[in-house]
Amino acid sequence: MPSQHIVVVGGGAGGLELVTKLGRKYKKDNKVRVSLVDKNLTHVWKPLLHEVAAGALDADIDGVDYRVQAANVGFHFQPGQLTGVNRKEKTITLAAILNDKGDELVAEREIEYTKLVISIGSVTNDFGTEGVAEHCYCLDSVKQATEFHHTLMNTFLALQAQKYVKPLQVAIVGAGATGVELAAELHKSAELIRTYGFDDFEMNQLRITLIEAGPRILPALPERIADAAKQELEKLGVQVLVNKPVVKVTADAIYTGDDESFEAPLKIWAAGVKAPELLTKIDGLKTNKRNQIVVEESLLAKGDNDIFVLGDSAGFERSDGSWVPPRAQAAHQMAKIVYTNLLRQQANKPLDPFVFNDRGSLVSLSSYTAVGSLMGNLTKGAMMVEGWLARIMYKSLYRMHQVEVHGYFKTMLFIAVQGINRRLRPRLKLH
Repeated sequence: MPSQHIVVVGGGAGGLELVTKLGRKYKKDNKVRVSLVDKNLTHVWKPLLHEVAAGALDADIDGVDYRVQAANVGFHFQPGQLTGVNRKEKTITLAAILNDKGDELVAEREIEYTKLVISIGSVTNDFGTEGVAEHCYCLDSVKQATEFHHTLMNTFLALQAQKYVKPLQVAIVGAGATGVELAAELHKSAELIRTYGFDDFEMNQLRITLIEAGPRILPALPERIADAAKQELEKLGVQVLVNKPVVKVTADAIYTGDDESFEAPLKIWAAGVKAPELLTKIDGLKTNKRNQIVVEESLLAKGDNDIFVLGDSAGFERSDGSWVPPRAQAAHQMAKIVYTNLLRQQANKPLDPFVFNDRGSLVSLSSYTAVGSLMGNLTKGAMMVEGWLARIMYKSLYRMHQVEVHGYFKTMLFIAVQGINRRLRPRLKLH
């Protein structure tokens, strides 16, 4: 029996990269068992979920199957949703697994750990706004993105049968990266669908409204870059509204604080994220206002030397009082430090501190263009990028994630297969 059991809960960007490294490290070590726990069976890089929602990405083909990855690199996969952590007994509890009819397939379970890594990501923050939970789609998971895509395709079908007596009206609340990228991707989907049996659909029958509570879109980017993105969206026909806090959502419309309403049968909420409330219920661990577990410099949870936290679940306060933002690049950097510190703990060495290096932000406007800012030693500050260069750099972020998960050789094969599929497969997922 292994004397060490490292359990990573959450197979998002950081969790999957970490468990992959650990699996390779301990694949032939009988004394150490490495396990991944996730409520889903496959992984899709979260920054690409807007592409799943719009139909530009097929999660069934482009996702990473956890069981296959486990077999390839040497960790063990346990499907299940985390419902509790018992720090005293050093166990985690997983909810029962049910089938589509609600029948129990696997009973509630407990898993023992010697080292635990919590990386369960984030969920949409609706800020208590009336009607959001009932009437808006969110993009927290592949399941949610797929559900929205199915509704989108069914809406196209229904409108065609009705001879387009009404336009296709979509409202996106939140003009951060997700909202902006989704608006552009939905416009591209509407262009493409005309090729696949909807040749009677005209682009002026598409009405996308992007609603932002703040004074401008893309607050994480410099104003000049955000303005460029806004102009590009408006060229596509997207209505961009700022200073419009949403106060209520109904089945057919969105209402803002200035008593305006916007009709939209299809609504997506992308106005912010927070960590799952479950994290606030782990006895003895401190959490912040975003429900994140507050961590030490080493990314150990404050008050527990056997629990590391990374990604959107980790509340890391910097010296200036700000918190590390919930971005994929932060999860990627945290995964590396947690891996190093797990090894250093086993060797009884001092743990390394985590230092977040902000590499800037890039936003893709589908195949039209991309915008962003890069930061680092080479740029000596911030460098603004737009157009084809920004698109190449945006794609490279995903390739870096693939390299961490699959290695260079397999990543090159994936790129080649993707190029072939562009000629063999439809450019839009149609069901």
